[in-house]
Amino acid sequence: MKDTRLLPAAIAALCLLAAPARADWGSCLSSLRHAAAASGVSEQTISSALGNLEPNDAVSFMDKQPEFSTPVWDYIAALVDEERVDEGRALLQQHAGSLRAAQSRFGVDPAIIVAVWGVESNFGKNFGKRPVVQSLATLVCEAPRRNEYFKKELMAALKILDHGDIAPQEFYGSWAGAFGHTQFMPSTFLTTAIDLDGDGRKNIASSPADALGSTANFLHKAGWVPGLGWGFEVRLPEGYSGPSGRTNRQSMSAFAAHGVRRLDGGGLGEGRAALLLPAGRNGPAFIVTRNFDAVYGYNAAESYALAICVLSDRLRGKPGIQTPWPTDDHGLSREQRRELQALLNRRGYNVGEPDGVIGTQTKEAIADFEGKIGMKRDGRAGLKVLNALRGG
Repeated sequence: MKDTRLLPAAIAALCLLAAPARADWGSCLSSLRHAAAASGVSEQTISSALGNLEPNDAVSFMDKQPEFSTPVWDYIAALVDEERVDEGRALLQQHAGSLRAAQSRFGVDPAIIVAVWGVESNFGKNFGKRPVVQSLATLVCEAPRRNEYFKKELMAALKILDHGDIAPQEFYGSWAGAFGHTQFMPSTFLTTAIDLDGDGRKNIASSPADALGSTANFLHKAGWVPGLGWGFEVRLPEGYSGPSGRTNRQSMSAFAAHGVRRLDGGGLGEGRAALLLPAGRNGPAFIVTRNFDAVYGYNAAESYALAICVLSDRLRGKPGIQTPWPTDDHGLSREQRRELQALLNRRGYNVGEPDGVIGTQTKEAIADFEGKIGMKRDGRAGLKVLNALRGG
């Protein structure tokens, strides 16, 4: 067995290494206190929020955002599944009054608002478990980049607490500081949140009405055009080589001239739009309008915006994506992911309670199982490995 005992000299060396880090944290926190005071935050709020604060694990998540690292067919499969569609349709009815008020005020389609809610927090069930102030302070002081951005968000978060819209005990969110039913960053909250339920507080954490109204306001500010759809799926001609890309807007007639057609063969309509090819020319294709860009502005990732838009169609009773993705190993719904985890547990792996979240333990178990049966060891939760587990 390897001797893991530390000699006194080694202990002293470790202490010397740790001391600057602790000093840097204290110095950074002190500078943040001064910056907050200079921006008008009360001393009481500063002391309560920043006093005795310790860093958390927020930095470790900076390069793990699924909308940028997950195949689009996996991303869409988990976000636009039958569970979310059924629950979203029920919530459209349950919150019809608030949604009508938001639409009347901002002109935004209720199905889009509810779809944002579903994708951002699973309709209020996944806010995130990290204190917003702690995460943002950690990112300001310890992140390898974007420190000034996170400092701006931290100052905004302190102002939110100072104003009293969000109570400290409910001010929890993602690793990056997004919080509430529809996951606003603090600076967005300050400029966009509204009090739709009329209780005197703009509380997107405990009031679904405020969150839905605030989301409608965000989309309105981002350029949402009332009455304009987000777009629709189209069929490309064989060997299509025309324009594409979300920012490459063309007239509908220009796309029609290149042979682009609706799935039912109908015309594209009027106006200007772009052609989105999220998996290349061999996968689904979409004509997208300015309203797609408004959704994109919520979280600058095309797969994210597409998930919301397709989910909104499903909530209105329309079909989902019709063209197959260019893969022979399709993504899994949350129900299928839970099944996969249960089957792994039955084979002796310990991935915890099946919850449909593919975390490190699940990925490691998948990779080990893949290696044992001769599959590529990539740890991906796809249909092939699920079928292999089912067959055992």
